[in-house]
Amino acid sequence: MLKYKKIKEIAGSLVVVEGVSNIKYEELVEVELENGEKRKGRVLEASQGKALVQMFEETRGMDPSSSKVSFLGKSMTFGASEDILGRIFDGSANPLDGHEYPIPEKNLDINGNPINPYCREFPDNFVQTGVSAIDGLNTLVRGQKLPIFSAAGLPHSLLATQIARQAKIEGNFSIVFGAMGITFEESRFFVEEFKKTGALSRSTLFLNIASDPVIERITLPRLALTAAEYLAFEKDYHVLVILTDMTNYCEALREVSASRKEVPGRRGYPGYLYTDLASIYERAGLIQGKKGSVTQIPILTMPEDDKTHPIPDLTGYITEGQIMLSRGLYQQGFYPPIDVLPSLSRLRDKGIGEGKTREDHPGLANQLFASYARGQEIRELTVILGESSLSDTDRAYLRFAEKFEERFLTQGVYENREIEDTLNIGWEILSLLPQSELKRVKEKDIKKYLSTDKESKTVKEE
Repeated sequence: MLKYKKIKEIAGSLVVVEGVSNIKYEELVEVELENGEKRKGRVLEASQGKALVQMFEETRGMDPSSSKVSFLGKSMTFGASEDILGRIFDGSANPLDGHEYPIPEKNLDINGNPINPYCREFPDNFVQTGVSAIDGLNTLVRGQKLPIFSAAGLPHSLLATQIARQAKIEGNFSIVFGAMGITFEESRFFVEEFKKTGALSRSTLFLNIASDPVIERITLPRLALTAAEYLAFEKDYHVLVILTDMTNYCEALREVSASRKEVPGRRGYPGYLYTDLASIYERAGLIQGKKGSVTQIPILTMPEDDKTHPIPDLTGYITEGQIMLSRGLYQQGFYPPIDVLPSLSRLRDKGIGEGKTREDHPGLANQLFASYARGQEIRELTVILGESSLSDTDRAYLRFAEKFEERFLTQGVYENREIEDTLNIGWEILSLLPQSELKRVKEKDIKKYLSTDKESKTVKEE
C-alpha cells in the first residue's frame, strides 16, 4: 500500500492528490494527519496521474504539506450477517446503538451487482401495509418499487413509520429503514417508534443526520440496499426497504457535483441524476431460484410541491407508480392525506384478486376510484352552480366522496387495517350509491358483499 504526500489542493470536502497511478473509481482512501489521526474518503475521479478524493469526514486541520494519503485498493464494503437485525447504523455503517459491530459473515460491495433481467421474476404477491388507501386502491406488490411523493410539512415520516410497523408479508419478513439528511429530533422519533412498537427486532436502521458529512447521504441508501439484498438473497427474507428522504440524497449529489465543477443539468442537478437514481431503485425485485425478495418504498419531498421537478419526475419514470400526499387533504385534517386520484400502482392488478386478497377486490377498487372521481367533479360543479342544481344521483356521489374521505381514507396513526376490513369498508360506503351506478363490480359481488343491514344504515345516517 503506497502512501502519497502530494496533496495539491483541498476544497471543501474534496482533496486533489497528484502523482498517483493504478487508482480505481470508488476506491477507499485513508488520509493520515501529522498528529496520527486518520480520516477516510473515496475516489470520485482518477485520470492523468491525479485523483479527486471525496472525504467522509471534515477536512478542517488537514495540512496538504504534511498529510499522507493511502489508497486501500478496495471499494467500500458492508459487513453483512443476520445479526444486523435489531441494529442501528450511521451512513458509514458505524453502530449508533452503543453495541459492537456484529461479526460479518460476508463483506459485500455496497454498489451491488445488477440483476440479470432474464433472471428476474415478475412481482405478483400482495404486501399488506395496513393503510387502506394503499392496500385497497394502490396496492403494493412484493418486489415492486413504489415511491411516496410528499411535500414539506406533510406527515410522510409518520406514514413511513406506520408502514414499517404494520407491513406484513407471508414468510420471513424484515424491514431495512434508511433516513438521509434528517434532523436530530426526527432521528430520535424514528428510533423511539421502532423500539416502542417492537418493530426494531425485525429491522435494520441506517440514520444520517443533517449535520453528518454530505457523502454519507450518498452511501447510506447503498448500504441499506446491500443489507437488504443479503437478507433477501442469502437468508431468504422478504425485505421491505423504506428510504427517506430521497430529495436530501439528490441535494447531496448536486452539492458533490458542484464541488467537482461538473456541467449542471436541469435546475443544477447533475446530468447523470436519472442513471444514479436508477442504480438505487432497480435494486428491488425478485430473482429466479431465490426465496427472498426486495421491495422498495422510497419517500421524497417535492420542492415547492412541484411534481414536474426533476427528482419526482425522474423517480416516476424509473419506478412502478407513486403514492401522492395532498396538502389540501392534510389541511382539512385527514390522515394519511393520500390523494388516490393522481396516485398509481402499475402492478396493482398483479397482486390482488382471488387467492391473493379477495375475489371482489379488483372490481371494488375500480368502482371506488371511479365513484370518488365522479364525486370530486360534482364538488367542483357545486361551487359554481350550487347544491340546489344537483340531481339525487349527484347528491349521492357528493355524499359518497365525503364518506370516502372520512371512513375509507382516514385512519389513526396506530390503526392497522387488515385487507378484509379495508374491502368491507369500501362496500359500506358504496351502499350510499344507487345500485344502478355500480357498473364496475360484478352482480354476484353486489349480492354477496353490499351491506343492507344496520351497519350500512348507520353510514347513511352519519
